[in-house]
Amino acid sequence: MDATRQRFLMCRPTYFAVDYAINPWMDPNAPVDTDLAIRQWERLRQVYRDLGHTVEEITPLPGLPDMVFAANGGTVIDGKAMAVQFRDPQRADEAPAYRAWFEGAGFELYDPKHVNEGEGDVLLAGDHLLAGTGFRTAHAAHAQLQEVFGYPVITMQLVDPRFYHLDTALTVLDERTVAYLPEAFSPGSQAVLRRLFPDAVHATMADAEVLGLNAVSDGRHVVLPAQATDLAAKLRDRGYQTIGVDLSELRKAGGGPKCCTLRLRQGKASK
Repeated sequence: MDATRQRFLMCRPTYFAVDYAINPWMDPNAPVDTDLAIRQWERLRQVYRDLGHTVEEITPLPGLPDMVFAANGGTVIDGKAMAVQFRDPQRADEAPAYRAWFEGAGFELYDPKHVNEGEGDVLLAGDHLLAGTGFRTAHAAHAQLQEVFGYPVITMQLVDPRFYHLDTALTVLDERTVAYLPEAFSPGSQAVLRRLFPDAVHATMADAEVLGLNAVSDGRHVVLPAQATDLAAKLRDRGYQTIGVDLSELRKAGGGPKCCTLRLRQGKASK
């Protein structure tokens, strides 16, 4: 297995809090330790650097506690950046902040025509874009994604509100393999996944419930929540090297490693 060096965008959780509830994970009455969230996030960032990946950072803004979840800030493929439009007003001001970062970084920029929550719901898997819908990103956004990026888009219908973004229910391991929770998808989407990825790794509900599928893979190493022990064992059996990280504080808002990590694909990646 070859590891592909990657470039990531992350956002320090300086203002992280759970002040509202826009998914089933969030409880504004539960205590949150922001300092611990920052330390856990810093550990994730260091793991990426130790693996040889490049980490860039966007400046966090006060009043935007979910801005740490950079994956929702856009979709970046082949030097093109699709900006986002959030479903919930609590996150709306994150969109222009990420858009400005893409513009400053020199990406070819496209504005969304419909609700589109970035790489939270859009995952490049080989020659296809897997695009989630059902809770956040509108189905109508999928057509624009195909026009902008030129990859066939495969719609994935999500059915469990705990797995409200595609990246909480499925992770791309390499160009040919994914891991996913079948129960998070409609029967038709399950059939499509079986057809596209007959050798996929199936996660258990127990691992999905600790956001084990909210993972980041470079083709050899898989960074995933430390609590997803069964999934890690399955991945090691397939030859992947797993690295567990504890993001328990960020999970209180429904986020894991992938939520914190937006891949910046400038063009063909080097190995």
